[in-house]
Amino acid sequence: LRDFLLVYNRMTELCFRRCVCNLNYRLLTGREESCLDSCASKLVHSNHRLMRSYVALMPGILQRRAADSASQDPALPAAPP
Repeated sequence: LRDFLLVYNRMTELCFRRCVCNLNYRLLTGREESCLDSCASKLVHSNHRLMRSYVALMPGILQRRAADSASQDPALPAAPP
């Protein structure tokens, strides 16, 4: 949850700084709204791609860590395959 909130806050700040130029009005302009929508969409899609890659790579990383720790300390039981 903490990581999600950090990503969300960074995305909000980045898109706001990039898209909102004028704070003299209470509502966003159409141009600002479309910029924010595009910016947030791009960041959400890139985050989803990153998470898919992470999920695909994580089992192999965990398996290598288990093998490394087992080879360093033979007294520990081996991790199941």
